[in-house]
Order: sequence, then structure tokens, then C-alpha cells
Amino acid sequence: MATYAQVGVDIEAGDLFVKKIKDKVRTTFSNRVLADIGAFGAFFSGKFPQLHEPVLVASVDGVGTKVKIAYLMNKHDTIGQDLVNHCVNDIAVCGAQPLFFMDYFATGKLKLQVAESVVDGFVKACRENNCSLIGGETAEMPGLYHEDEYDIAGMIVGVVEKRKVFDGKKVKVGDILIGLPSTGLHTNGYSLARKVLFERYEVDDFVDELKMSLGEALLTVHRSYLKAISLVSNLSAVHAFAHITGGGIVGNTKRVIPQNTTLKIDWRAWERPPIFGLIQKIGNVPEDEMRRVFNLGVGLVIIVARNSSDKILKVLREAGELPFIFGEVVNSTGVKQKIAR
Repeated sequence: MATYAQVGVDIEAGDLFVKKIKDKVRTTFSNRVLADIGAFGAFFSGKFPQLHEPVLVASVDGVGTKVKIAYLMNKHDTIGQDLVNHCVNDIAVCGAQPLFFMDYFATGKLKLQVAESVVDGFVKACRENNCSLIGGETAEMPGLYHEDEYDIAGMIVGVVEKRKVFDGKKVKVGDILIGLPSTGLHTNGYSLARKVLFERYEVDDFVDELKMSLGEALLTVHRSYLKAISLVSNLSAVHAFAHITGGGIVGNTKRVIPQNTTLKIDWRAWERPPIFGLIQKIGNVPEDEMRRVFNLGVGLVIIVARNSSDKILKVLREAGELPFIFGEVVNSTGVKQKIAR
């Protein structure tokens, strides 16, 4: 007689997991959450009395093969932060404030301590971003994943006043590009980084250029830019934001500029974190490929009116940010997008 447990799916472990995380997850709830964990659906109030014409903004994402680093390091309490912060940034650049987040955790065998650590990351980042973790799915799938492997994905919903949506329509020729630093790779380019770096190093190796172990550098948390965006989003001189993920600085910033424009970038205007130089040197990765795959140290781009760039820089610096000007929006005719390093 065959049973679900015999083929590798432990329903009792799943029930115990939910029981263990309930109290933690509840700490993220706002008064808009209308139902506890365990219902067939999650309930969230749709009343926004402070907004005249509320618009919901949604996004879904994962963290790619960064989870492989978490396996190797046996450190699982930050990968959930990566996912939440990535999703928050994707809606924040549209002008939205996060409302709620839902997660998907898939694994070959549910290991309670590992799964609970991942949820700890979800909870920490949701609390930091004022976002309610209102539900999720835990899928145990033997045969699809190895027992020690898992993958995560997340869905987020936020809200913004319609007239305050950032959709790139305000961007014009002459606008200035302001960058905010990334903390490293964030959640993109890990397949290339792993291929290059693990041919020379073990995950626990201390790397002089990084001043830490390779694993520590690769697991550095993808930062949230919500506070920085909220700080300047109400200023009329701010025309657009771009979250720099897969596709690099050009690929992502071009999503929020008019079709007849392009970007004039001084690629020497900021210092790249050493992880990128290490990848390029060891892997002999062409500069064009580096620019296409990685954020290269720029996690957020703020596009602002030229005559107000100094004001925006001042506001950001007073808040503890480290902004820098690195380019401008120009007419697309006859302009190169890159300047050789």
C-alpha cells in the first residue's frame, strides 16, 4: 500500500511548519488584514480614504540562482529578504507603497529549520517595508527538486494615487541620471557569477579583493530603495525611477524614457564594487556583457530635471544616501550609449 509520505510528501510536516511560523507572520499584519493565516484566500481591505483615485500596482519575481549560494553556505535567513526587497523596489519605482506580499516556497523535502529561516527573511523585510505577509504556498515536490534544494518566488501588491504614478511620461531630453549604490549583485547575474567564480574559489574562501568570504559577498542582501524613493517622489523635479535588475543599467532605464531618446552614460562616474571586477577579471567577461548582465554598483536610477539635480542630491545626502550623477537623457540620433572605461 503506497502513501503520500512514502513517496516523499509529508503533510504533517507541512502542517507543523504553518503552525511554527504563524506568530511570526502575524507580526507583519496591518489593520487592513481581515483574515488569519489558513483560509483558502487572504483578505485585505480595499478602502483607501486618503486617496482620490487609487491604483493598484502588482509584481511577481524570484531570486534566480542566488538560492544556490544559500544552499552552499547553509545560510537561509537572508534570501527571503532579497525576494521581498526586490519585489518592493519593482513597485516602488512606479510610485506605489507596498500593501501585501505573498510567497511561494518549493522544495524536494520540507526541512522545517531551513523553511523557517527563509520565512524569517520574509518577515524581517516585510516589517521593514511596512508590508503585510498575508499568505503563501509551500510545495514539497520530490523528484523535481533534490532534497536539499528549494526555490522561492513572491508576489506583491501596492497602491498609488493615479496622478502620482511614475510611468516615464515626464522624462525629457536633458534630464539627469542620479544613481544610488547597490550592495552587490542583488539578485541578478548569479548563473554567470557562479560559473566564473567557483572555477577558482570555494564558497568559504576568503577573497582579499572582497575583504570577506566569497559566499558572504554573494549573499549580501538586495537592498530596498523604498525609503529613498519615498523621500523624493513628491518632488516635481523627479521624473522617473528605474530598478536596476537583469538587463543592467541601460536595459532597465530605457524602460522609463521616451522612444526618441537614449542614455548618455559616463561609466567612470562611480566606483564599482570589487565583486564585479573579480568576475570580469577571472572570467574574462567582455565589458559589454558586464553592462548587460549586472547592475555594476548602481541599484536605483533617479531621473530628474537638470536644473534641480543639486537639490535632489542634497535631499538624498541629508538622508544618509550616497547619490551620484552619472549621465543624462539625450536625443537618440547619433549618440553612443557607452563611454569606454
